[in-house]
Amino acid sequence: MVKRLRPRVHFPGMTVGVMGSSGGKIRRELRHRMRVLGALVARHGHVLVTGACPGLPHEAVKGASKEKGFVVGISPALNLEEHVMKYHSPTQGYDVIVYTGSGLMGREIENIRSCDVVVFAGGRSGTLGEFAIAYDEGKVIGVLEGSGGVTDHLAEIMDMVKKDTGALICTDPDPECLLEKMEGVYKELILPQHIQLLESHDPNGVENST
Repeated sequence: MVKRLRPRVHFPGMTVGVMGSSGGKIRRELRHRMRVLGALVARHGHVLVTGACPGLPHEAVKGASKEKGFVVGISPALNLEEHVMKYHSPTQGYDVIVYTGSGLMGREIENIRSCDVVVFAGGRSGTLGEFAIAYDEGKVIGVLEGSGGVTDHLAEIMDMVKKDTGALICTDPDPECLLEKMEGVYKELILPQHIQLLESHDPNGVENST
């Protein structure tokens, strides 16, 4: 049985972002790996976050949804109508869709900042932008090796940039091994900070007295 990573205080589980190709030619085996990743995120009791787009991120949504996991989509749209009509984005499999109204590039900041750890697979220019944000903000980053696109070149990009941002990189071609590596980092570095913060404040917040 999988042990769920929950703090001693009430708070949502680890949020796992999945970023990657929303279109183009996607191999069948890669679609399968992404569905496996989504299913594992759900089984481990984590929250899946995507850009509410088609392609590889939505394959992860399919996997998580099948396992009754909790899925959040960060949409570029202003509302449901724009989400469907302008961006032709999926609606099935999500528990919550957050409408940013920021457009495809603008919503990437909310997308990344909503995650504790972020997985990258395949991808083109949009995925590269999301990686740049995650790397610059020192996120825990998972790289699904052998997934093609910009993800296969992230090591070269980091070497070229030569900037220590505090980002921690986990790599593996196997979704299960990759998730386990990120869980290990989360348990060691992120979860203790979350617990300390949550236990040291009023969980109901403090009302403004003025």
